[in-house]
Amino acid sequence: MKISREVDLGKEPIGRLLLVLAIPTIASQVINALYNMVDRMYIGHIPEIGAAALTGVGVSFPIIMIVSAFAALVGMGGAPQASIAMGRKDHDKAEKILGNCFTSLAVVAVILTIIVLVFKTPLLYLFGASSNTISYAEDYIEIYAVGTIFVQMTLGLNMFISAQGFSMISMLTVVIGAVTNIILDPVFIFGFHMGVQGAAVATVLSQALSAVWAVKFLTGKSTVLHLKKKYMKIEWKVMAPCVALGVAPFIMQSTESVLVLCFNSSLLKYGGDMAVGAMTILSSIMQFAMLPLQGLTQGGQPIISYNYGARNVERVKKGFKLLLIACLCYSTLMWAAAQLVPQLLVMIFTNDPQLMKLAVWALRIYMAGVLLMGAQVACQQTFIAFGNAKISTFLAIFRKIIVLIPMIYILPVFMKDKVLGVFMAEPIADTIAVCTTCVMFFISFKKLIKEMKKEN
Repeated sequence: MKISREVDLGKEPIGRLLLVLAIPTIASQVINALYNMVDRMYIGHIPEIGAAALTGVGVSFPIIMIVSAFAALVGMGGAPQASIAMGRKDHDKAEKILGNCFTSLAVVAVILTIIVLVFKTPLLYLFGASSNTISYAEDYIEIYAVGTIFVQMTLGLNMFISAQGFSMISMLTVVIGAVTNIILDPVFIFGFHMGVQGAAVATVLSQALSAVWAVKFLTGKSTVLHLKKKYMKIEWKVMAPCVALGVAPFIMQSTESVLVLCFNSSLLKYGGDMAVGAMTILSSIMQFAMLPLQGLTQGGQPIISYNYGARNVERVKKGFKLLLIACLCYSTLMWAAAQLVPQLLVMIFTNDPQLMKLAVWALRIYMAGVLLMGAQVACQQTFIAFGNAKISTFLAIFRKIIVLIPMIYILPVFMKDKVLGVFMAEPIADTIAVCTTCVMFFISFKKLIKEMKKEN
């Protein structure tokens, strides 16, 4: 099919659409994760200072995650609203949302840059920097902060490319940055002897190239929605629904850094450095394993949003059903791998016998509830696809803040094995969250379908 319109969200078979949109999105997620791992690998191999430099850059990642979360606040809130408007054939409104979100991303980038540059030192100490690593952390985050504008534009605008059905273009946005970063890292780190600062420069230049690519596409002839100057003035009535809808993905991303602090503080108290090391491996496996789920839901979101806007009941129902089945199949495979061959997953990150033994034992517990997470993710992301800001925000807060964080501290008090209690918090929170989400979703979904049928 012509690149000017990869898919027709309103007419083509749902199964084909999900496949065409999800595969490039999943590839983008995996590529993005891999190039971050390569980034750390280069830094870790800097002669003499590699270990300290890697730790210094590592403590800056919670700040980077929060910066990325603000891109999700605008982009993942605005893109579904634009898809819904497209489904309703309200092209001007969709373009107005795009223009408003573009300006909002720029404003947010300026504010974040100032905050990070002014408060970088106390923030880095908060996330675990020490006197041995603070200089490397500051060297990295200072340069990264200057490139915040490119991060916001790349991540935020790419959501609007995906929302139109341009899955391959969306994937290329990520691939261009990833490949550039992998090439430039050794050049700046070792070739120009810039060390950690070189890694930051390579990252900023890579994000800048991706941002230019995204803007060029959205102002070119191939796109459906065009970035227009007349729509760039921020209007509260346009941005308010977008920000409200973006709160849920913002919370999901930004609270990851809070969870790391909670798990590590509790495990350090009851199990020492070894338990914290195991948790680092577990969280890395979980984050990487969840990428295909995120890709599936991001591939399914434009289909559901567009057809919801078009009030096509049957395509909305079929779209959700296929998304749910795909997510459940994948989460079942994830669960089976964690229970049957956890050692294969753990050995990717360590060959230390003692740490491997603890991590293998802990992984089976930590991922015991992941079997049901396919339903959780599919339902929660479909709420976002419908533009339902209130419920999607509540569910994001419910699982992590209301259930999981208290469980991390409460369970060890009542269990003889304190470390087991900490790891048990994750599957218990998963189970409670899935049950709550599914009940709320199917009650809401039934009402929504009735309303759509009445309108038809």
